[in-house]
Amino acid sequence: MKLSLIIYLLPIFLLVGWYAPRKRRQEADSRSALDANIQAGLTEPASLHPVIDPLKCMGCGACVSACPEGNVLGVIDSKAHLVNATHCIGHGACQQACPFDAITLVFGTEKRGMDIPFVQANFETNMPGIFIAGELGGMGLIRNAVEQGRQALENICKFPGTGQQQGEWLDVFIVGAGPAGFSASLGAMEHKLKFVTIEQETLGGTVSHFPRGKLVMTAPVKLPLYGKVTFTETTKEQLIAFWEEVERKTGIKIHYQERLETITAEAGGYLVSTSKQSYRTRTVLLSIGRRGTPRKLDVPGEELSKVVYRLIDAEQYRGQRVLVVGGGDSALEAATSIAEQDGAEVALSYRSEAFSRAKEKNRQKVADAEAAGRLRVYFKSNVKSIEENNVQLDTGNEVVSLPNDAVIISAGGVLPTGFLKKTGIEVETKHGTV
Repeated sequence: MKLSLIIYLLPIFLLVGWYAPRKRRQEADSRSALDANIQAGLTEPASLHPVIDPLKCMGCGACVSACPEGNVLGVIDSKAHLVNATHCIGHGACQQACPFDAITLVFGTEKRGMDIPFVQANFETNMPGIFIAGELGGMGLIRNAVEQGRQALENICKFPGTGQQQGEWLDVFIVGAGPAGFSASLGAMEHKLKFVTIEQETLGGTVSHFPRGKLVMTAPVKLPLYGKVTFTETTKEQLIAFWEEVERKTGIKIHYQERLETITAEAGGYLVSTSKQSYRTRTVLLSIGRRGTPRKLDVPGEELSKVVYRLIDAEQYRGQRVLVVGGGDSALEAATSIAEQDGAEVALSYRSEAFSRAKEKNRQKVADAEAAGRLRVYFKSNVKSIEENNVQLDTGNEVVSLPNDAVIISAGGVLPTGFLKKTGIEVETKHGTV
């Protein structure tokens, strides 16, 4: 009897003996990471992120395992914590995985607010019939934007009068052919709606502006008319090529090089005016980016032709002296990719003391490039003026003159708040709220 009991209990003792030390090591690593990030000032998530209710959290660790980034959450004192806040890029898988409903996804923090258009659970704004999906609503991830575009279109199909439009009236007018807009357009075609999609530039929207060769992360997602898309990591060029293939196979028509100008409410829906013509439509889906107009520095010399606001091809800067301004992922990616070019001399200027808005892998690339002597980083600095062959950089203690051939300003964009408010859409500043 005793022997059989020992045989029965031995695997349990072995499992506990293996699990307990492992759990202690994981907690120690999480505590160490959290303390280090607090000390370094890396505590502000860039966008959508989880807030954990300690009264509901049971410390099961399901959220930790579910995070695709792998090192964002940790369990400390039997409660989940956001230990690497700047690594969080808003997947939202943690909320879905939590069995105790202890996680809420929010925008902004107490220290840093984030302007977000008012959007209901069905993606409709306060203006009846105007919907928002994707990056404009704060959802920048490709996979999430594709899914939002699909879901928004499903809700548009439920809007009164959809599918019954006669004459010149459209069921839906879609603005933008990025991940959300392209997905919604395919959905509109699948549901046989009367629709028009416009895109002021090319297929892909914001994605088309990514630097050449940039790796983009996505996840398996359902694309209307096409089915399940299974690749998880690809380059910008491969992703755009895939979308172009879908465009050809489905025969979907997108009006390129057409820019939205105004949306005016009228009986039965809206009058939409673009750079080419006007349309009457029952509903509108805004699936444009958050960048709007690039944020400028407003310094002397910014009008020079050597100043640009995004990197397209790093190779064009071979042998040049380049200043990159900004502290987000786009700035760090631009600086490190140019630093790899033959003969390039690169400086990176950022007004804060740490790259708190950038992913860890990009911060590490900057550190490696700086250690290798290919990149100089100026924290707590501001551009004072831009000259033909130089840039004056205020570092706080002194003004440094840097020999310069090109300036790339990656300081984000100005949310089209004016346009949204003129249209009647409410814009809220989120400080850690849903």
